[in-house]
Amino acid sequence: MITSPTTLRIGALVPLSPPGWVEAGRHLLAGLELAVREVNDTGGIAGASLELLVRDTAADPEKAAGAVTELAGLGVAAVAGEYHSVVARAAAARADTLGLPFLCSSAVLDALTERPTRWVARLAPPQSRGWRLYADFLLGAGHTRIAVAAEPSVYWAAGTRILRDRLSSRGATLIELDARALGPAELCDALAGQRATALLLLAGTPEPAVPLVRAVRGDRRLTGLLIGAPAGQPEFTDWARLLGTDGAAVPFLRYLPEELGPLGARVGQALRDRLGESPSFVAFEGYDTVTVLAELLRRHGTAAAWSQVAVEGTRGRITFSRVPGIGVWQWADAPVRIADRDPADPSSAFRIRATEAGT
Repeated sequence: MITSPTTLRIGALVPLSPPGWVEAGRHLLAGLELAVREVNDTGGIAGASLELLVRDTAADPEKAAGAVTELAGLGVAAVAGEYHSVVARAAAARADTLGLPFLCSSAVLDALTERPTRWVARLAPPQSRGWRLYADFLLGAGHTRIAVAAEPSVYWAAGTRILRDRLSSRGATLIELDARALGPAELCDALAGQRATALLLLAGTPEPAVPLVRAVRGDRRLTGLLIGAPAGQPEFTDWARLLGTDGAAVPFLRYLPEELGPLGARVGQALRDRLGESPSFVAFEGYDTVTVLAELLRRHGTAAAWSQVAVEGTRGRITFSRVPGIGVWQWADAPVRIADRDPADPSSAFRIRATEAGT
């Protein structure tokens, strides 16, 4: 238990500069900062105020690992955040080695650590859970020849493997295309030649995803082709700003419930005021991260007692458990939906396209 009035520091890992996904980092940080402010406005942790020590990871695993070491030396009670899976994996490994609690906000890679650890927990659902749902969504819509345009990355490779296993077991074909080697025109030629009915963009945004979307939308041979983005690229405002109507009807995984409860609605409005735009699910993940850590520190000090945490978050009640095949403590009930931007109002309206059975 924290009993003495002092300052409690939490290290925050956030991609705030390229090649990191800066817009995601900005939303993640907004959620973290809002929750810290609210904790401090309501008395802090047994009289101790929270302070964020923010480190820009710039999507660099080595930089993130170094930041964890630095933050541990500064005496932080825990480390939080990170969006990019490969970066979060490096941070988790270093936190495990140092015995420092790390609550990962947004990264979904199943193998966040190479071995089971008591020091690391995660809010975002594992990649296999969401991407299997996405494969089932495609099959349910009648797609049997599905192309992926992927950049080289452990994260994209893991996603491709999950999709291939799920689709092939049900008789569908996955066609792999290199998003880095193929230009927009060449990609369109390949899609037409392979008779694909769906294209999944496993690539960063705005480059190369945005030019690829424009090219496909403008190619008459590909009229009716579904464009998908499982990793959530269309969630962010820049996607709609850059693509307009071309960016609508691109299904993606969204980690928000169908409707927010009172806490989620209040926080959503506060995040909107802070960001000057609609908050993404990543901003809610940031807020929930500090909510969990504040509860942990109130009840257990700096111990990584994840199994004893039970707290109301913006997207549901948060508890942690051991999930088969996952080496970290996992929020098993994180909401997972497939959504897209509504063609009638692509700048601000979203549609729910699929949910998990029983949710």
